[in-house]
Amino acid sequence: MPNDATQQMTDRDSQSIEFLVPYFGSRALLEIAVCSVIEQEDHRWSLRVVQDGPDVVDVGPWLAGLKDHRITYHRNHRNLGTAGNFQRCLDLATGSHVVFLGCDDVLLPTYVSVVLGAFERHPDAAVIQPGVAVIDHAGRHVLPLADRVKRAIGARSETEVCLGGEALAASLVRGNWLYFPSLCWRRDLTVKHGFRQDLPVTLDLALLSQVLLDDGKLVVTPEAAFRYRRHAASLSSASAHEVHRFEEEARLFKELAEDFGRAGWRRAARAARGHLMSRLHAVMRVPGAVARRDRSATRRLIRHAVLS
Repeated sequence: MPNDATQQMTDRDSQSIEFLVPYFGSRALLEIAVCSVIEQEDHRWSLRVVQDGPDVVDVGPWLAGLKDHRITYHRNHRNLGTAGNFQRCLDLATGSHVVFLGCDDVLLPTYVSVVLGAFERHPDAAVIQPGVAVIDHAGRHVLPLADRVKRAIGARSETEVCLGGEALAASLVRGNWLYFPSLCWRRDLTVKHGFRQDLPVTLDLALLSQVLLDDGKLVVTPEAAFRYRRHAASLSSASAHEVHRFEEEARLFKELAEDFGRAGWRRAARAARGHLMSRLHAVMRVPGAVARRDRSATRRLIRHAVLS
């Protein structure tokens, strides 16, 4: 019969992270992301790249040329869109833990050891958020307003913290301070809920909210292990796509207010109905829409800020 030390080693060896990359974008940045996975100091990982649709340059030959058995590649026969490709990644996953790595983001070499170490200390955790640094398109460290806000409203601690329940749910619907591509999830809990196909922009918050309602816990560790690439917004970014984002957020917050209310989470339900940071974000986008004389976007942004 195995002793405790042997059992701990067996449990440790059974843990692994599968990096799932829903790819549609820059091949040059994808290559940087893939190389950052290969350079992990802890080798308990695998990588699966899922390319969405046949109408983009095939990265399969380049990945095959790496000659690493831990890397697999899939190409969708038709374009599934954002939510569809995330779900396709999840359907293909086999690892005990999964990361939906952005095809333009970068891991620090310690990512796997930091995250699996946190899971070993918190075996019941559902999600791990490691420390994140923000970079621009050229890989330079930056801290734009959106990320300064995330730091201001997020969990601030110099030590590892375990969060969950109504307090965390209320905090996230006031303003989502997490970095979705950096999160590592227990695959079994993620598969249970899956990705909402009607919420391509807010699918991360929708999923995490359901995990929290199932009593899932989030561990935040301060050690930096991830670089999130923040691209500069184009001058026209506050048009139809961005307005649609706010309208999608309003729909999700309304649903979450009802879900939290049924769970008896009155404070979280109230925060979902208020969705303060989403409203403030919409207000900040109004001047740009006015300057472009986009009356439709202006009206819809004001409606979200005031009435949603």
